[in-house]
Amino acid sequence: MAQEKAYSGKTIVITGASSGLGKQVARQLAKDGANLVLAARRTGLIEALASELGPNAIAVTMDVSREADVAWLFEEALISFGKIDVWINNAGVGVIGPFTDIPLEELARMVEVNVKGTLNGSHFALRHFKELGSGTLINIGSVASDVAYPYFTGYSASKHAVLGFSSALNEEMKLEGYHDIHICSVLPWATDTPWFEHADNYSGQVVGMKPMEDTQDAVEAIIRLIDEPQEVVEIGRKMDSVRLLTRFIPKRKDKRGIQFAKAIAKKTPAESHKAEPEEPQEKDSNPQA
Repeated sequence: MAQEKAYSGKTIVITGASSGLGKQVARQLAKDGANLVLAARRTGLIEALASELGPNAIAVTMDVSREADVAWLFEEALISFGKIDVWINNAGVGVIGPFTDIPLEELARMVEVNVKGTLNGSHFALRHFKELGSGTLINIGSVASDVAYPYFTGYSASKHAVLGFSSALNEEMKLEGYHDIHICSVLPWATDTPWFEHADNYSGQVVGMKPMEDTQDAVEAIIRLIDEPQEVVEIGRKMDSVRLLTRFIPKRKDKRGIQFAKAIAKKTPAESHKAEPEEPQEKDSNPQA
């Protein structure tokens, strides 16, 4: 008789499943036997992924910033699998460049996806978890949830919000006595995904954070939270050194920040541009700054 897989019978919702971390987490969980609900705006990509992963995966086209779409996602998960055990708020977008050069509508859209999208998913997930008496909510933050970088101002604000929101939810669950409901914040360093390629860029030059971390390390850390939930998990070898520079050696941190800012600001605002994607993208939210 075949050995039962680690997550057989567990249903896991993943937003932003069309690429990056969301896609890789889905592939690993499929190998471990989970029922998967793959959510994103790009229908073709998530339907192809669901087909690849087999009969225990479904694709739901939706926009996390719209309450009605998240309600639809929630209902489709229940209709298909009866319950939800884990909800991963992974969808996110990024905008890079001088704050005053970025149109307000771009910043507002980023807040809608990164913050409102997390609120929407968490609201539906936690109401369900309270009915069940258990469940795990995993919110993907960023190194930018904890460390400030110039020219990632809006993104940093949105990811600070995700961490603060998750921390407050944890306190609320404790206060209400829901000891089997867990809210986990994941703060990765820049991971080797297409995030920088997809992010709207008003800096006037190619931006990156090297060396990138191996995607598999982040995938394993996220999945580990299903069995070993933690309130905050940091991923990446650089996280400790960046925090040390930020909090305990501010002069060195300021010097690095100035160098980073000068590199971004080499071109004038008139030379800055936004690379238009061929179609609206719902990017992987794993942190890059």
